[in-house]
Amino acid sequence: MPNIKSAKKRVLVNQTKAARNKAAKSALKTQLKYFDAAINEGNRSEADKRYKEAVKAVDQAAARGLMHKNTAANRKSKMTLRLNKIPQ
Repeated sequence: MPNIKSAKKRVLVNQTKAARNKAAKSALKTQLKYFDAAINEGNRSEADKRYKEAVKAVDQAAARGLMHKNTAANRKSKMTLRLNKIPQ
């Protein structure tokens, strides 16, 4: 446990940021899960809607620094390929 006042504050700030990051990552995984469910169901209109939400969540995660921008681009590319396999 830190003894210096600034070190104690850093511990509290880091806990707050870790909790925020964990919540954001959980929300991202939830969006991706909904997209996967729509893809597996084969419902194109639902998949389109979920795709837009998932892409937005991935872009926000990359902007916040939760994932690297190339990782975000890779995920979006894979989602697009999966979406395009569903007949219209």
